[in-house]
Amino acid sequence: MPQPSTPTTTAARVERAVSRVAGTARGVFAALDEVRDRTAALARTRSPLAKADLAELRPALFRHLGGLVAGIGFIAAPGLLADAPWYLEWWQDDSSGPPVQLLRNLDPASSAFYDYTHWEWYTGPSEGAERTICGPYVDYLCTDEYSLTLSVPVTAGGAFVGVAAADVFVRRFEEAVVPALREVPVPAFVISAAGRIVASNTAKWIGGSAFRGEAGFGVHPCGGLPLSLVAAKDASLLRL
Repeated sequence: MPQPSTPTTTAARVERAVSRVAGTARGVFAALDEVRDRTAALARTRSPLAKADLAELRPALFRHLGGLVAGIGFIAAPGLLADAPWYLEWWQDDSSGPPVQLLRNLDPASSAFYDYTHWEWYTGPSEGAERTICGPYVDYLCTDEYSLTLSVPVTAGGAFVGVAAADVFVRRFEEAVVPALREVPVPAFVISAAGRIVASNTAKWIGGSAFRGEAGFGVHPCGGLPLSLVAAKDASLLRL
């Protein structure tokens, strides 16, 4: 029969779950670091930079689409490009065919203008955050999926020039991390920096709800990323 968990084995399982969560997020950030570096190189060597120059990013973007990453691209700081004051070089995975480019109304004079500078995934990097994770939220503008957006700043010559970002469906993130969470014998869940629950091993703490530092839980940072694993301190507290 199964042996009861001890504080030592519970701690080890929490540590493994933290490692799984951090590794999953780092894989996406590694893709964004490549997009950031390639974009920064273009910005340093092309003057003035134009939309056509950003098409050179597409092989790298396409290579990272699929699996966890549902959408990926570079979002230009307003005024960066000579021929497009606002622009997104953004592509989405399409299981039935080649990647699809996301097109939005970027005319500031239009009532349907998509001002991306107000979104957390943009403001985080533009205000100096090295790693931002926004969500979970329902992405009504792109996929209608429950999503996370991960983003990093892009700089060239010491100046902020835009954001490299990727969309990850929450259901795919859960597929990657929930098996490790299930090994933890007490209630455990992943939260964003804003305290929103991303994935959980218990129905008592569902995705999208907020954790407000309730007593009886320990918070375990995920390796310097804007994610933490929260686990009940009392090993006798069973999951439901």
